[in-house]
Amino acid sequence: MITAHTDYRVLPPEVNAQAAIVAAAEPTIRFATEEDVPLILSLIRELAAYEKASSSVVATVPSLLSTLSFPSNPRGFAKTILIFSPPTSVPKSISSAMPDPQCAGMALYFNNYSTWRAAPGVYLEDLFVRPEYRGRGYGRLLLQELARETKRVGGERLEWSVLKWNEPSIKFYEGIGAKKMDEWVTMRVDLEGLDRMTGVGETRRESAGGR
Repeated sequence: MITAHTDYRVLPPEVNAQAAIVAAAEPTIRFATEEDVPLILSLIRELAAYEKASSSVVATVPSLLSTLSFPSNPRGFAKTILIFSPPTSVPKSISSAMPDPQCAGMALYFNNYSTWRAAPGVYLEDLFVRPEYRGRGYGRLLLQELARETKRVGGERLEWSVLKWNEPSIKFYEGIGAKKMDEWVTMRVDLEGLDRMTGVGETRRESAGGR
C-alpha cells in the first residue's frame, strides 16, 4: 500500500503514475439518479433478505421512480445516497481507464420535523452495506454524509430504527454516539388499518353487496 509519506519523485515514471492512482482510490459518495433505481431496488431486496423479510418487499422500479427524489426531480418523498468502492487493483496499463467502481451500499432517508425544537431533521429509513464491503468504514462514511445533510438543512436530529436482535449494528451505532430511545415505542398503521380508519373497507364491502 502506498502511504502518504511516499516520495513519488524517486520512483520510476510508470510506478509513480500507478502510485498516484492508488493514492486517489477513495470510495465515491453521491446522490442517486433515476438511472440508479434498479440498483436501489436490488439493495432494498438484499437488505430485506438480511432482515429475514424478503416477502415484505413490494417495491418495483416504477413505484420507486414515482416516489423517490432525485437531483433532477426533487419532488419525491425520499432521497438516496450511494457509496461506490474504488478499484481493488491498479490497471496494468496506466493509460487505460480504471475499472468501474462497484456500489457498496446506500442510505435512504427523508426529512422530518421536531415541534419542540422547531427544527427539521433527517430520518434514516434504510442503511445497508453489502457484506463483501463491510469492515471498510463505509457505514460510518454514509452516516457522516447524513450528518452533514442534517446540518445543511438546519436540522438538529438524525434518527433511525434498528431491529432489537441486530446487536452488531446497535453496538456500532452506540460507538459513533447514537443513543437508544428506550422510552419510546414505534407505532404503525398499515394499509389495511388505514382502510379501516378511513372507512374504505366498509365502502368496499357495501359496494360488493356485503355487510
